[in-house]
Amino acid sequence: MPLEAGPTERRTRSRVPLSLFWRTFFLLALLLVGSILAWLQTLRALEFEPRAIQTAQQMASLVNLSRAALIHSDAINRVSLIKTMKEQEGVRIVPREPGDVFEPFDTDALSQRIAEELQSKLGPGTVVANSVNKEEGLWVGFTIDEDRYWMLTDRARFNRTTGRTWLIWLMTAGALSLAGAALIARFINRPLKQLSFAASRVREGDFEASSLDEGVATSEIRAVNIGFNRMTQMLAKIEQDRAVMLAGISHDLRTPLARLRLETELSVVDVEAQANMSADIAQLDAIIGKFLDYARPGSVDLSPVSLREVFDTCLYSTRHRTDMRISLDVPEDLTVLADEVELGRVFTNLLENAARYGKSVATGVAVVDIVAKARDQWVLLRLRDHGTGVSNEQLTTLTTPFYRGETARTAANGAGLGLGLAIVEKTISRMGGTFILSNASSGGLAANIRLQRAPKA
Repeated sequence: MPLEAGPTERRTRSRVPLSLFWRTFFLLALLLVGSILAWLQTLRALEFEPRAIQTAQQMASLVNLSRAALIHSDAINRVSLIKTMKEQEGVRIVPREPGDVFEPFDTDALSQRIAEELQSKLGPGTVVANSVNKEEGLWVGFTIDEDRYWMLTDRARFNRTTGRTWLIWLMTAGALSLAGAALIARFINRPLKQLSFAASRVREGDFEASSLDEGVATSEIRAVNIGFNRMTQMLAKIEQDRAVMLAGISHDLRTPLARLRLETELSVVDVEAQANMSADIAQLDAIIGKFLDYARPGSVDLSPVSLREVFDTCLYSTRHRTDMRISLDVPEDLTVLADEVELGRVFTNLLENAARYGKSVATGVAVVDIVAKARDQWVLLRLRDHGTGVSNEQLTTLTTPFYRGETARTAANGAGLGLGLAIVEKTISRMGGTFILSNASSGGLAANIRLQRAPKA
């Protein structure tokens, strides 16, 4: 059935629904995360040169102090000095042998910059290494009176801020930024959400529940709310005037028509002329009824309604018709949320349309198949005739008010106003359902209706 998924669902199935709040939030979050990363990269770039120079100066000062202490101490005190430096300062000085194997201190850009700065401060013979003879640490090779030495110190004292520290700060800043983005997005979208809710209330005819706050601080939102409230007040007045006008039309037009019918039956002698005049009066009365049905107020009260009982009531008047044959397949226990009277008008209009335009060319009989079934929270209904159908280009225009289909379907009866299917679509929409017309694969026009299923008691 074409109503397995509604037209809106079919249009949006390929796209993930995204509310304005989440779209605003994601855009703000993307902007903030990008800004944080840019600032992080800027800070790292600004920190690089000063940290390299500072680390090189500290290491150079330590080497120079160690060198000066060793130069100005005699051979006896030199051994004691080296031992004291190792125990108290964590600095070990050992002779540099020709066979020493070392790993250069140039594993990253900062290390290379520190090594270059040390060589410029301590002389061209300076060597900076990560390990010597597979013993890891911060090794600096220097000379004292042409004697070469290694100085080993703890590398941790010169390490830059670890990646973990940067990560913690980045995650903290990101979390705070995202929380701020969520608050900003909610603040921006709250008036739009309220406007959307109020508009949905107006669409359902509830004008009293659609009032917006006219005292908000934001001038643009206040202007929109004031304009919306004035619009709903005007629509409510128009709706009230229409109800009064409909009541007047019903009385003022149908009363004279009733008098005309009575006078025709009493004063017209010619039987054929009397029948023609009565038919014209009946047609005028039907036209007025169609206009009143289409202009009926938009709000309806929904309640559980037995679909089979409504069909039985509508089909009662067709039981003696020889130009219609109806096949009904509707479960007894199938109930929908609808207005019983309005739903009866829907089925009556569809049956009238099928009887008028859905007759078989060969037999002159309108064969109508009615099938209904439950599907999750919906009830799917299909009412199909076996007539000539319509072209695919006309399917979307058949529900346009006062539109009449192609000659093949209207030639049978020229009295149609083009309001029957428009009334059906409007009524089904008021009850929260969906109405779609389609051509049956084996011929004929099919009316597909989806209504809300009534919850089980």
